[in-house]
Amino acid sequence: MTDHEHYEAVVVGCGPGGAAAAANLARNGVETLVLERGVDAGSKNVSGGLIYAEESAPYTIDGLFPEFREEATERPVTENYIHNVAGDTVKTFDIGDLHHHDTAWADSVLRRRMDSWLADRVHELTHETGGGLLTEVHVTGLLREKGEIVGVTCEELDPIAADIVVAADGVNSELARDAGLMDWEDPDEWFQGVKAVAEMDPDTIDERFDIDADEGEAHLFSGDLFDGVRGGGFLYTNEASLSIGTVFHLDSIAEERAEPQELLDGLLTHPLMAQWLGEDYHELEYSAKLVPDSKKAALTAPHEDRLVVVGDAAGQMQAQGPIIKGMNHAVTAGALAAEAFADARSRGDPHRAGEFYEQKLHDEGVMDKLRPTSYSVVGKLGEIGPIDGVANAVAESAVGRFGVRAAEGLVERAYNSPMLVSMIPDTKLPYVTLPTVIGEELGEVVTDENHVQPPELDDRIGDLTYDVGDPHIELVDNSFEASGTAVTACPVSATDFGGGCYRDEMVQTNGHEEHLVSLDTQPCVECGTCAVVADTEWEHPAGGKGVEFEQG
Repeated sequence: MTDHEHYEAVVVGCGPGGAAAAANLARNGVETLVLERGVDAGSKNVSGGLIYAEESAPYTIDGLFPEFREEATERPVTENYIHNVAGDTVKTFDIGDLHHHDTAWADSVLRRRMDSWLADRVHELTHETGGGLLTEVHVTGLLREKGEIVGVTCEELDPIAADIVVAADGVNSELARDAGLMDWEDPDEWFQGVKAVAEMDPDTIDERFDIDADEGEAHLFSGDLFDGVRGGGFLYTNEASLSIGTVFHLDSIAEERAEPQELLDGLLTHPLMAQWLGEDYHELEYSAKLVPDSKKAALTAPHEDRLVVVGDAAGQMQAQGPIIKGMNHAVTAGALAAEAFADARSRGDPHRAGEFYEQKLHDEGVMDKLRPTSYSVVGKLGEIGPIDGVANAVAESAVGRFGVRAAEGLVERAYNSPMLVSMIPDTKLPYVTLPTVIGEELGEVVTDENHVQPPELDDRIGDLTYDVGDPHIELVDNSFEASGTAVTACPVSATDFGGGCYRDEMVQTNGHEEHLVSLDTQPCVECGTCAVVADTEWEHPAGGKGVEFEQG
């Protein structure tokens, strides 16, 4: 082997999946180096904001890091609700049974605080085995010798060899793509999440949500307030802020030419939100990210040679109707990958770690949660065009509306059934049509007046922190036909807005007018949306460069 610096294990990314892998590797005496792209762990990470500990999981984050809940989370989630919205009419169901199923606990989190705390523990643990944590390092790809993956290449460091490489580098994983395990070809495999963190005094949160300081709430929203785009909204209580956001199927955003910030503002300004937001709305941070749909994108064999892939990088995000779980699966996968390497090393064949990791994901039931059989057998049928059309027509018919009125209790129980939720089809029926009918037939009119005025997009962009480096995205085809969808789908771009990443322009060329797209990567929030909907060459900025999230 060429003379490269060598570690037994290299972990790329120090989010929950990478932290779990590094901690379990170190506790098994494995020399482990962790490489993090941000100036601090969490500075590049965004999530909706809930982390779960499942009773059935072989590993939980507090099992790996015993002080985690006391030091790194915001509030325990003690109440869960879903709001079916039809104009100003809303029907709310308690879905606590669904979220408490197989749940030891669930807490709201902000990623900058959480990941930074994890990183400190990871550095302590890995330092004891001869490794450590390095920040501001952009891992650009995989090191190969004779066609085999043997390590990683970095923008700021010389190549590093390892007996195992754990790719925990997030949804935009350059390592998973370099290995040929993941691509960005199909918008229907992805969701896009957009979030605002709003400042609120803890006492005000307690008062407005009628909770104690050691309690918290999670609210979900679906129906007609999102202009027919498939998906919904959320609101989570933090210690001294609220996380408010939307998650939509990316193909639906693209098809409807919807603008993500406008969809978020539709939620922020709905009358239902007035009771919680009041008149003193102050937005701390605006952010966005892609979310893999595990039903379609979760890798069934997330490994290649010495590379194992965990978390969002492996598509391990369970988003099935009102169930939105990702960080807990990343933790389990990261710890299982480390366990697999320890097992393989003990047998004298460390390079079989990927094979063992794949088997453990299946044996521990992780893959059954990410790719439920009930969806593959039943849910996909509902996505067939004629069946979907009939289902929507029945739901909106007089017969369907009568059924909703007559079966109110059954409808609420259906929302609380893990089996039924796991087979929800990716159509407008469960996200738009049925919630709207429920709101219309069972709901009550909300009479509160909402006085929230969300910030303009240029203010949201301007409030973010950037350390601008070289452009990290190349627009390969700048025709509007090939890349124009990015103008509306990019969460920091919009039609007739001149300050975002993507802008459409009419240009006179050789006596005729062309509709083109231009790109400015300076305000990029690195979500990866344009990599899917536009013709681009996309990579991460250099270590420490680009956007830096203070909340996450």
